[in-house]
Amino acid sequence: MNPDLSRTDSAPWESPEEEADWGELVSGVLATLRPAGVVFDCDGLLMDTERCWTAAETALFATRGLPYGAEEKGRFIGRSVSASALLMAEIFGEPGSEAAIEAEVLARVEEVLLREAEPMPGAIELVDLLRPRVPIAVASNSPRAVLDVTLTRAGLTGTFGAVVAADEVPVPKPGPDLYLAACALLGVPASRCLAFEDTTTGVSAARAAGMAVIAVPPPEHPAVGADLVLDSLAHPALVAWAASL
Repeated sequence: MNPDLSRTDSAPWESPEEEADWGELVSGVLATLRPAGVVFDCDGLLMDTERCWTAAETALFATRGLPYGAEEKGRFIGRSVSASALLMAEIFGEPGSEAAIEAEVLARVEEVLLREAEPMPGAIELVDLLRPRVPIAVASNSPRAVLDVTLTRAGLTGTFGAVVAADEVPVPKPGPDLYLAACALLGVPASRCLAFEDTTTGVSAARAAGMAVIAVPPPEHPAVGADLVLDSLAHPALVAWAASL
């Protein structure tokens, strides 16, 4: 396991020397990672879907006459749809309506995903680099129906050796089940796999599975506990590392 390097390379640099030192540190940490398998999160990591979820959630809150801003978004990011629906039922004062709320969220988000979801910078290129070198998988906190729509939109259907969705395991993230299932399907022990995540919830799940983790979080929602935190999957050191495997 590598040291926890939680400074993102998008933070301001005090000097060119500091930036150069950080670049060397990033490359050094990556050089120690020689995984036998790689498992990606999907939403917010491979695909820029958080804005799609935000649009669906904003519309749902609006039907109840409620605002949906950064504070509200912070309560939902990284949660499974079922967990989000449970929280929404509480916020809306609609106990027992979780299933109906979940169905409404899914219908709204699938419509937006089909129109607007786009790959995150460097995502397709990194997947293409890693695919011939190590077994790769996806472990997503989205249900299967939404995950399939997202991967189809990205042109990634059939790309991964395993794809596991939240509704296919007993406990989604932050539990380890999704990652353990993905690694098992790849035929590689979780302790020898590397996870890519974008949220603290996902990092916790991968850690619980015994995996090393690289996080690429949005600036407004830092991810805590990863071995390395970067600002993009297109980071030059990451691309060079993938090509060297």
